[in-house]
Amino acid sequence: MEKNYLRIVWILCIITIAYNIVEGIVSTFFGAGDDTIALFGFGLDSFVEVISGVGVAHMVWRIRRAGDLAQRDGFERRALRITGAAFYLLAGGLVCGSALTIYRGGRPETTVVGIVIALISIATMWALYAFKVRYGRLLGSEAVLADAGCTKTCLYLSFILLASSLLYEMFKIGYFDVAGGLGIAWYSIREGREAFQKSRNDTRTCGCADCH
Repeated sequence: MEKNYLRIVWILCIITIAYNIVEGIVSTFFGAGDDTIALFGFGLDSFVEVISGVGVAHMVWRIRRAGDLAQRDGFERRALRITGAAFYLLAGGLVCGSALTIYRGGRPETTVVGIVIALISIATMWALYAFKVRYGRLLGSEAVLADAGCTKTCLYLSFILLASSLLYEMFKIGYFDVAGGLGIAWYSIREGREAFQKSRNDTRTCGCADCH
């Protein structure tokens, strides 16, 4: 029974990685085209989440092969450090981009695509979160529950994108889009710090700010 649960968790990891790749491509493409920093930053965050997801998938693969090992291996530690550095770079880029947008007085052409992507992401991440929590509890695995925490953070980011995109479409005030970008930057700093902290200890949890 436990092997079946682990197989399901493995499939959930692969779905998470694949979804984030597609979401990242679509979000950065339309974010750049529509000049919306919130959507563009959301897409870049999705790519960073892919790195974190690969580390988690590797962890689950190891558990399936050799049981619940006590320590991370080198691959998982490197993935966490790369994830942390990428999140810091993303946050810095979003802050600079937001400042430049304010200075130039720029604003998006539209944020309709951001609304659509945010709604799809909320539905997808909520389903993945629910399944990961369910099977994490069935397995009694803190690592799987921590991965669910990563998915929960993605859910929060989707709500930030949705709020900023909706407010911009309603009022056509560019600051709402900038606020969304800065909100994603703030979460990226939290996630980056958490990833570096996790890379220095042996507790196999993910690199997201909501993981414990």
